Amino acid sequence: MIESWRWYGEFDSIPLSDVAQTGARGIVTALHGIPYGEVWPQDAIVARKALVTEAGFDWVVVESLPIHERIKRGDGDLSQLFANYRQSMANLAAEGITTICYNFMPLLDWTRTDLAAPVAGGATCLRFEAVRMAAFEVHMLGRRAAEDDYPDDILAKAAAWFQAANDADRAALLAAIMAGLPGAFDRYDVDGLKAALAAYDGIGRDALRANYQRFLNEVVPTAEELGVRLCVHPDDPPRDILGLPRIVSNGDDLEWVLKAYDSPANGITLCSGSLGANPANDVPVIAGKVAHRIHFAHLRNVRKDPDGSFEEAAHLDGDTDMVALVRVLLDEEARRCDVGRADHAIPFRPDHGHHMLSDLARDLIPGYPLIGRLRGLAELRGVMRALSHG
Repeated sequence: MIESWRWYGEFDSIPLSDVAQTGARGIVTALHGIPYGEVWPQDAIVARKALVTEAGFDWVVVESLPIHERIKRGDGDLSQLFANYRQSMANLAAEGITTICYNFMPLLDWTRTDLAAPVAGGATCLRFEAVRMAAFEVHMLGRRAAEDDYPDDILAKAAAWFQAANDADRAALLAAIMAGLPGAFDRYDVDGLKAALAAYDGIGRDALRANYQRFLNEVVPTAEELGVRLCVHPDDPPRDILGLPRIVSNGDDLEWVLKAYDSPANGITLCSGSLGANPANDVPVIAGKVAHRIHFAHLRNVRKDPDGSFEEAAHLDGDTDMVALVRVLLDEEARRCDVGRADHAIPFRPDHGHHMLSDLARDLIPGYPLIGRLRGLAELRGVMRALSHG
């Protein structure tokens, strides 16, 4: 497998010279400063690739080439947005960058309620707390339909939290949830979020699936022509959130994606943490069923609570059997070798990580510390080496 590292370019306080010391040799990055829906210019891609190459790395995966919200909503004349997406793919392929991760999550890329939840030993992690999410939806956002999404005991605790919370507590909760908004980097206040959510009124699961089908129909043929492999990232968390439908949340959803446009160019980013946040998802089993179309992997672990809360665990310590999952990926690589695929190696990155040691004093992108991810990469490297030796 190709050991890789997510790097946010000019928005990342971790320099590539530090990343070089992790042992990773692949970089996963994107042009985060370009507004959604605009073409990624060839010269900007060349410049980013030069930075990566001069630092001793290969740019192995784009994460992400984002999809404009209008495409997700099926809103109006989308011909120019689709044309721009195809041109960005062509510009990337011209520079030899042919694995593109993306997601089809409405509005939010991921959702957490705490960006620095304490863990044993003094480190911190990302956490999704069901009570605080309910408090936000019902009492801060005023989304009354949210009361149907939570059991009575969670709603009672949410009301108590809201009553006890001060302005700073509520502002911190809003900031944590807004951290999941993509791009560089607009954030909403409560009224702004209400307006953004209103644009999705009337768009349910079936409508979102239809809009996704249209996206695949528009871009996968071009990906085939270019030799590009697209790989969708699962929903995070894998459930409806803020009244927005989610359609890439479990094994059945992933199989639907692959059948929606049956092509090697239409594949999966296997994210063990996103899928692992749903107690019904057996991640190694799911991975085995879609292994032939896994083009990229995010390896992280979560620990779940009975009320639907979850938090980032150490990479080998959460609810997902990481050794079994890595075994699936290595077996798939071996299968690809056996059939003569030159591109048999699957790029992966240690996803997220605990903020620990000196990283606690640094201004880092939430979930993307240096030391916590280095720990995860080292642990995963050890698992892979051991399994490779049988």
